[in-house]
Amino acid sequence: MLHSRLLTYVDEVARTGSIRKAASHLNVAASAISRQILALETDLGTPIFQRLPRKLLLTAAGEVLINHIRHTMKDLTRAQAKIEELKGLRRGEITVAMMSGLASNLVPGTVKQFRQTNPRVRLYLTLLTTGEDIQAAVASGEADLGIGFDFSRNSQLKVLARAAGRLGAVMAPNHPLAKRSQVRLSDCIDYPLVVADGSTAIRPYLDTAFAKVSLEPMPIIETNAIEIMRHAAILDNGITFLTPFDIEFERRAGRLVYVPVRELAQEAQTLMLIGHERGIGALASVLAEMLKAMMLDAAA
Repeated sequence: MLHSRLLTYVDEVARTGSIRKAASHLNVAASAISRQILALETDLGTPIFQRLPRKLLLTAAGEVLINHIRHTMKDLTRAQAKIEELKGLRRGEITVAMMSGLASNLVPGTVKQFRQTNPRVRLYLTLLTTGEDIQAAVASGEADLGIGFDFSRNSQLKVLARAAGRLGAVMAPNHPLAKRSQVRLSDCIDYPLVVADGSTAIRPYLDTAFAKVSLEPMPIIETNAIEIMRHAAILDNGITFLTPFDIEFERRAGRLVYVPVRELAQEAQTLMLIGHERGIGALASVLAEMLKAMMLDAAA
């Protein structure tokens, strides 16, 4: 416990840049924090903070130490969660990093199911913009699980589940093309198009497909927000291009339909669930199994 307290002191000082602020946040005396840090620096034989007039900054040695501290604190939280499970309390916390489109579609239903059987578990659902950001969060221990599309290989990460979804045309049920079993890009070009922008994983697939048929789309909206694509298709009678994963909730509710596009028939995005290579906690494993089932069901 004394070791844990010291790690918390150093972490909070690093975050706030001030012993006084850290003491206030932790509700302990500033002198106690200062004394512990000075003792630690003496043991290490080097300063871990550079003491400026208005702020404390980590030294190079401090940067090394803080990475160790944050990994250790995360591991301690996992160990405590496992111990609580052994005691039958099923308490703890899980952090999931995900792309924003999944946060309002596939994931909430699974979270609701998980919460029904694990009401004392605290969930942190973190929205990140890119796959690289999600992978970095899981690799660093900031997140227990990551879910997103087309992650690159990473030796620190393990793929826990994957499911393929093909890009198709998405539109409101009353759209003129909604009843077709398949459409071409040339069928879509005359309607208002809402297209993923260049920062998304979707856009390269679309650019390649349109280029192959010598068409240049003139979208009314370009965006990196899946939510905007979905709502624009519903409200503006337009067409956007998404996977079944992106619109699962709206499909079930009858607000959007998915129509395969001939030129995109071979263009599949892979939805992936990842954890750290060294393994994940027991509670996170339960949630991971539920997410895996959700992914496979949506891909079916």
